[in-house]
Amino acid sequence: MQANSSPIESSQRGVHHGLAQRVERALQHPWRRPVAEHSRLAFEHAQQWRAPLADRALIIDAGCGVGLSTRRLAEQNPEAVVIGIDRSEDRLARDHGRLPDNALLVRADLVDFWRLALAADWRPTQHYLLYPNPYPKPGLLKQRWQGHPVLPTILRLGGRLELRSNWHIYVEEFAQATQLVTGITPTVEPFVPASPALTPFEEKYHRSGQQLWRLQVELLRQNA
Repeated sequence: MQANSSPIESSQRGVHHGLAQRVERALQHPWRRPVAEHSRLAFEHAQQWRAPLADRALIIDAGCGVGLSTRRLAEQNPEAVVIGIDRSEDRLARDHGRLPDNALLVRADLVDFWRLALAADWRPTQHYLLYPNPYPKPGLLKQRWQGHPVLPTILRLGGRLELRSNWHIYVEEFAQATQLVTGITPTVEPFVPASPALTPFEEKYHRSGQQLWRLQVELLRQNA
């Protein structure tokens, strides 16, 4: 069966010319917006849930959408705990079957959750960013994670970070931004997803015949 997802269209033909400036600004001016109360409560819930399992490796599934990727990562890594975070209550409420005992879904703003995790000295072994909104219009660079002030926080959490997208430019931008912040050069490569795919987006893009891209980087844990 074939899907019919349209490829990303953008007038941007390469890494955004303003990327380095956005990254430098993020380094010089950390994000200071107050943490939303619902995000703080969600993080406290995650802390309490994780406490008796603190000896297990931690996997963060950032922007988990309907939570299917969190379920599958938990099934693939039974020795670890997997926490999926998404800002949409509607997406998280969709039923994809029983959640494994080693997985948790929470509704929170990722920008808040990442900052709280860093302040609490969380040390994920794996950190996934699966198919984030690419915001393909050139004027929306600041909406992409590589152009957002929270980028240094994401990278300071450490662990093996993996980002996937069907837009090569997005992945190349994130790789360049990561190198600018950390001095570490990520691996960027085309890939074919396993079956079953981790997310509905991955399945849809693959069935539509689109090339998928993966970034992987081993990050050193830095002090908050």
